Amino acid sequence: MRIATLGPDGNNHVLVLGRYLEAQGLADAEVRLYDDFPAAFAALAAGEVDRVLQCTAHFSHADCVGRYMHRAFPVDTFVAGSHPLVLVARREVDAPRQVARQPATRYYTDLSGFAEEVDVPTTVGVAEGLLEGRFEAGICARYTLDAHPGTLRLIEDLGPALDVWVVYGRVPLPGGHPLVLD
Repeated sequence: MRIATLGPDGNNHVLVLGRYLEAQGLADAEVRLYDDFPAAFAALAAGEVDRVLQCTAHFSHADCVGRYMHRAFPVDTFVAGSHPLVLVARREVDAPRQVARQPATRYYTDLSGFAEEVDVPTTVGVAEGLLEGRFEAGICARYTLDAHPGTLRLIEDLGPALDVWVVYGRVPLPGGHPLVLD
């Protein structure tokens, strides 16, 4: 089995995919990470991968479902939590005016106190930008704060997001399957 999801390593898609593969007894599956979901779904339609895992909260979800209707079918679904998330700021910035966030996280907390919101494709990208000094504040995984307490300070602990995840394949589930309402 070849299964694709969004990279880079360390993001929530990779975390949840690992949990899913373990729970399904598919630890030996070949994992392929893509820079974006349109590329992953194109690989599925072309037969280069057998499955794609996508969080329904991802900003490209509706576009992928529409673009690949009749070529990519939901074959499994489940609920799973993300990495615990935090709103952090760089230690040297007393009153951050800019906050970076992955689009799906924009409503996880009140960001109205920031003058500027910057969209970043992944929370991993937010963390990288914070550590490189490109962003003043951002929403990222708790492990980033834990690994860099001298660089970052906690503004708010957000905890994990609980989301619906869908696994897509090239063949629809048959009528009568427990996941299919007839």
